[in-house]
Amino acid sequence: LQFVESGGGLVQSGGSLRLSCVFSGNTMAHYAITWFRQAPGNEREGVSCISIDGTVAIRNAVKGRFTISRDDAKNTVYLQMNNLKSEDTARYHCNIAGGDSWGQGTQVTVSS
Repeated sequence: LQFVESGGGLVQSGGSLRLSCVFSGNTMAHYAITWFRQAPGNEREGVSCISIDGTVAIRNAVKGRFTISRDDAKNTVYLQMNNLKSEDTARYHCNIAGGDSWGQGTQVTVSS
C-alpha cells in the first residue's frame, strides 16, 4: 500500500487547509483510513479516522474544526481543516491501522 499526501502549507491562525491522501496498491474501499500528525519532539498521534462505511472518529482537540471524508472512486481521503491553531502545526500522514509503510506526508504550519 502506498499513500501520497498533499495540500499542506503555511497559513495564519484561523485559516483553512484541505489535505488529500491518495491511496494505491489495493482498493481503498476495503480499508478504514486514519489521518495522523507528528510535531517535532512529539509522538505521532491519530487525528481522525473514517471507516469503510463512513463512520468517523475524531480527536477531541480538533473536533468541530476538522472534517474527514473519503471518495472511494478516486481512492482519496480528505481532511478539511478550519480555524487552524498554532498547535495544529505538524507533518500530516495518512495510513491504515497498523500500517508500516508511510508516505512523505504534508507539512502544515500555522503562524500565530
